[in-house]
Amino acid sequence: MTETQAAQPELQNFVGLIAEKLEGTPFSHFLLIWENVIFSLIIVAIISLLAYFASRKSSMIPGRLQLFMEMVVGGLDDFVCGILGPDGKRFTPFIGTLFIYILFMNLFGLIPFFKSSTANLSTTVALALCVFLYVQYTAIKENGLLGYIDHLMGNPRGIIAFTVFIPVLLFFIHIISELVKPVSLALRLRSNIWAEDMLLAVSAQFGIGGVPLFLFNMLLVILSGIMQAVVFSLLTTVYFALVMPHHEET
Repeated sequence: MTETQAAQPELQNFVGLIAEKLEGTPFSHFLLIWENVIFSLIIVAIISLLAYFASRKSSMIPGRLQLFMEMVVGGLDDFVCGILGPDGKRFTPFIGTLFIYILFMNLFGLIPFFKSSTANLSTTVALALCVFLYVQYTAIKENGLLGYIDHLMGNPRGIIAFTVFIPVLLFFIHIISELVKPVSLALRLRSNIWAEDMLLAVSAQFGIGGVPLFLFNMLLVILSGIMQAVVFSLLTTVYFALVMPHHEET
């Protein structure tokens, strides 16, 4: 464990404990470096298993798991299409997966000896970059390269198009805005989940006497973890809406 890690209160997880037991070995170094990836992959495995068991015996009269999963998928589809309209259905798999994946990671740290990977900047940056690249790809695909550049310039028409300065200024402002979006997504998610983990770690240091405070803080962390997954997914959906061609422009 590094000096920085030791200085910060943090709930122990099984990967860190194994790394401590094997301190000084190459495998310990490997575990510490890939700790967040390991927990992210565990979440992938859990979600994959849930999807497999929910769909392997699908029927017209669904069982409890299938019914629950269908309600989740239906709710996510309504959420996305409520913002993007009927065309948003094609984005539901991506945005819905993001929501479920982030939600599971946010809440995973509440399980003893596990950790929320979203408390680490490398995880949230990767998620934000996925959103950024998909949004830019969608913008170019839907508007064409020239159409997207026109969109970034504020769709200048008439006398405004001949001023040159205003379209160019808007272009650079929009470019900066697009680049700031993934930074904002990554920092917001990471900072909130990291703060929640620190809150629980500090609460746990009070011992038996601090159990009521710990339980209260855990409730706050659960609510905040759900909210952060919703916010990340909502902003992602809005980013798609902003680059989609509007009817009045077609």
